[in-house]
Amino acid sequence: MEERHKRILQRNRTNLVTDLDPSNLYDGLLQKGVFTQDMIDEIKSSGTRRDQARQLVRDLETRGSRAFPLFLECLQETGQQSLAELLQSGGPLQHDNVPIYPIHRPNTTPSPSPEKENTRPRPPGRTRRDSIQSYKMDASPCGHCLIINNVEFEPQSELSNRKGSNIDCDKLERRFKALSFIVEVKTNLKQRQIKHELSALSKKDHSQYDCCVVIMLSHGTEVSHSRFPGAVYGVDGQYVPVQLITNYLNGQHCPSLQGKPKLFFIQACGGGERDTGFEVSPDEVEPSVGGADDQTDAIPMSSSSDSLSMSDEPDARATLPTPSDILVSYSTFPGYVSWRDTQSGSWYVETMDRILEENATTDDLVTMLMMVNHEVSQNSAKGLYKQMPGSFNFLRKLLYFKTQPSQSSS
Repeated sequence: MEERHKRILQRNRTNLVTDLDPSNLYDGLLQKGVFTQDMIDEIKSSGTRRDQARQLVRDLETRGSRAFPLFLECLQETGQQSLAELLQSGGPLQHDNVPIYPIHRPNTTPSPSPEKENTRPRPPGRTRRDSIQSYKMDASPCGHCLIINNVEFEPQSELSNRKGSNIDCDKLERRFKALSFIVEVKTNLKQRQIKHELSALSKKDHSQYDCCVVIMLSHGTEVSHSRFPGAVYGVDGQYVPVQLITNYLNGQHCPSLQGKPKLFFIQACGGGERDTGFEVSPDEVEPSVGGADDQTDAIPMSSSSDSLSMSDEPDARATLPTPSDILVSYSTFPGYVSWRDTQSGSWYVETMDRILEENATTDDLVTMLMMVNHEVSQNSAKGLYKQMPGSFNFLRKLLYFKTQPSQSSS
């Protein structure tokens, strides 16, 4: 789009966001080739009418030189004449070499000041938190949540049973039901069965839902990867890489979840290293000492630094759109063990459950996970070992869980 047309849109953004009816424009913009169907679907999913109007204007600025006049045609054809005239009147007042805002317009609409989010030289709408959109999360139910809880491992696997994992599972099942998800729990699955359940989930029709959640509670280890590190064990001692777990639900393999958030929570070790932490000033740490029942979900593989080496540069391959709208939250930093109390469950799940209960009505998911990171980092197992959760975040918007449907005080 020509710079003068971009500036006209930017000067009139307040009016456009306030008065534009995007729903009447979609067919015309599609027929005229201004937007593709995928772009229109993306705009529709951005939220309220105002959110859609704001996103439409932003995207319009990225289209070709014909986008502006074709947009005016669509406004006129859909009866939004006043907006068309407002934008047309901005044209003659603007010169390419004089990027100023006019102080008058030939209509009665008050002259809006440009929104701060469009201040140059930064790209418009990218500088403030309140300009970031939120995912649509108001479907009822919100989506599917699959919990795979591996507790009892076959003797030939040489993996210990995971006492305390059922406590984690029960907490997460209750929590995500409260967040309006359809929760399905599968227990003690072999590698092949884990893959089968993930495949079945990917084949469901998620069109009427807004989100999908997968929770893995098991032993884990390191594997080589090109995007998401780590792997989760089946009870037969065979593992499934986290990268493969996420692939089942990506935009390619599960079309009905395209553009929707896919959340993966991994309570398993990323390797065999134990973190003894480092000294900090006393006022920065709230002493929290784990009990004698603390266990790890670690199965050390090779050197625990292998999966973080420079040989994993393929992260930057040209497949970035494939993992979009995916967040993988790990109970521990890749390469390290994850601690679980046999009486009260894992540090990570216990903390996350409480943070979600206390903050889901007001905070977005990424903010809450940061709270989890902070609290878990304050714990210590056997008075010595530490744990640091973390996330690989490919979400494009803020995610607020649906917390309203408390029909009864249950």
